[in-house]
Amino acid sequence: MGIFNKKKKANPLVQIGAMKSKFPQFQSKQKGDNIVFTGNLFIKPELPVYNVSVEYRGNLQPVVKINSPALVDRPPHFYHSDKSLCLYHSDNFKWSANKLIAKEIMQWTVAWIYFYEYWLQTGKWIAPEVSHNSEKKDE
Repeated sequence: MGIFNKKKKANPLVQIGAMKSKFPQFQSKQKGDNIVFTGNLFIKPELPVYNVSVEYRGNLQPVVKINSPALVDRPPHFYHSDKSLCLYHSDNFKWSANKLIAKEIMQWTVAWIYFYEYWLQTGKWIAPEVSHNSEKKDE
């Protein structure tokens, strides 16, 4: 009975299959158990198409980067050290290898782009926010 209750680890082939199903415009490159997905996201007709890369790293937090268009200097909710997006706070969500990039991370990436574009126009970040301690990454 116990084996049926275990969560199955989303191995690289499962990640690739889920991305092909939900985001067929993304290409994947596998490096061992890591996978880099790269493709375009079309959010709304009046916004530019964004080219995005997402690196699946097993139990390590995925790394999401905007390849184009270029972001402004020091956008909000952005790790400046590695030029990646801050999509969630670790107190509110715990990433693990059994979660799917296509289900969790891509939806938040689309939302981040929408909120970023709104912020560019208004100067207001309207997404939910969590106050951060300045202990970890340079955000």
